[in-house]
Amino acid sequence: MPYYANNPAAAAAGNVPPTTAAPPPPPPPPGVIPPPVQGGGSGGTTSHVPPALRTRAGIPVHEPLVNPTAAAAAAAALASPDAAHIIRSPLLEEFRSNKNKKYELKDIVDHVVEFSGDQHGSRFIQQKLETANSDDKQLVFDEILPNCLQLMTDVFGNYVIQKLFEHGSQAQKTVLAKQMEGHILSLSLQMYGCRVVQKALEHVLTDQQATMIRELDGSVLKCVKDQNGNHVVQKAIERVPSQHIQFIIDTFHGQVYHLATHPYGCRVIQRMFEHCPEEQTERLLEELHRCTSQLVQDQYGNYVVQHILEHGKDEDKQLIIGKIRGHVLQLSKHKFASNVVEKCVAYGNVDDRRALIEEVLQTRPDGSYPLLTLMKDQYANYVLQKMLDVVDDGEQRDLLVSKIRMYLHSVRKYTYGKHLTQSKYPFYHSYCRRLSLLEFLMYLLMFTVLFFTKTEVEKLLPLSNDPAAATIQQQEGQATSPSPVPSSVEPGSPLVSAVDDNGDR
Repeated sequence: MPYYANNPAAAAAGNVPPTTAAPPPPPPPPGVIPPPVQGGGSGGTTSHVPPALRTRAGIPVHEPLVNPTAAAAAAAALASPDAAHIIRSPLLEEFRSNKNKKYELKDIVDHVVEFSGDQHGSRFIQQKLETANSDDKQLVFDEILPNCLQLMTDVFGNYVIQKLFEHGSQAQKTVLAKQMEGHILSLSLQMYGCRVVQKALEHVLTDQQATMIRELDGSVLKCVKDQNGNHVVQKAIERVPSQHIQFIIDTFHGQVYHLATHPYGCRVIQRMFEHCPEEQTERLLEELHRCTSQLVQDQYGNYVVQHILEHGKDEDKQLIIGKIRGHVLQLSKHKFASNVVEKCVAYGNVDDRRALIEEVLQTRPDGSYPLLTLMKDQYANYVLQKMLDVVDDGEQRDLLVSKIRMYLHSVRKYTYGKHLTQSKYPFYHSYCRRLSLLEFLMYLLMFTVLFFTKTEVEKLLPLSNDPAAATIQQQEGQATSPSPVPSSVEPGSPLVSAVDDNGDR
């Protein structure tokens, strides 16, 4: 089967001469059909049939579904020094160029693999599989199966395999997963293969889940620290019953701090605390509590501590908040630890919240005011905003607001202090601008006197139904209305000016 010559992955594998073509853009997330590229046809995005000429590390190449004539033509094209264009079958070329013809899966028999390796063809197969009958699904499955391992690592072909796991029969899913056995680790570490492994873990039966994930035993830490493999481990923790992933939990013992401070490991640790039962995570939580003070200030570790505060048990929350108390000001000014302090204020119990707020209200031994520092700091001001949002104690609430009001004049000139005075914090305004009933009435009276004349007030009042009162109102209106200007007086004369003055008054 022909294969295009400007594929960097194939060039790296030694299948075709490398060219200066730019690498393809990163693919969309798992399960998302890649959008068509502008400029379709022969000048559009590259189309290929991966199984024919490509090898992957640890994945054998199967016999291509091609005839000898097409293979000889492809070899000759690739051997040509000026072979820079893409070799496609006439059917695929017609499919890409003819947008008016309605194709069905039965129209691409013997070309399913080639279509799966093309962006437009892959998109077509994915869409058809969502509504296809069992016969059409079997047609696609039969052609895909001999080359499924290579399609799993293909930029476009992997989406077709994912759709088969989603919409295929259980028997077809079982056979596909069987083909993956022995290659789970290499697939998990590959950009596109890891997505297929995740999809398989979502749709195969439990026994096959256990068989698949067991292949990672001995390489768990390698996968956790890999940009692709970590997603497979997360999916295994979420989907595979806990008794089948005990080897993963055992690997984490003694590694909690190291993993929690890793950009990918911190995600896996959070999934573990979220989905694994208490008997599996108890020892790991104890290990985490021994390094809480370091984790809250780490750019990745702080997310693990936040996760415990949001989803953990009360006793674990208490242990973390206990490490924060006494250091609220210092940690609130830290870029990463300030996020943890916010979660402590938001998810702690009433007593914890009261103690944390009291800590910033007190004057320090050196005479400084923690509250003023919080108001001016670029990170700590968010902690103070959270305190305003969640404070429960009415007396403490009033004290906190009154102290903030005392320092308003000092913080208005600071960029971060202004955050507390913005209108998007109605809680703050409602307390810092409260008026007593007497003050309210006084302001209301002044407003009425200054902005409403007698005539304007009368216009707002409904007319009386009493005829006598209506006569009086009419007479008063005639008495106060200005005299009409005589039609014989020219504009600009002294009489007009006088009348205008009277009218204005």
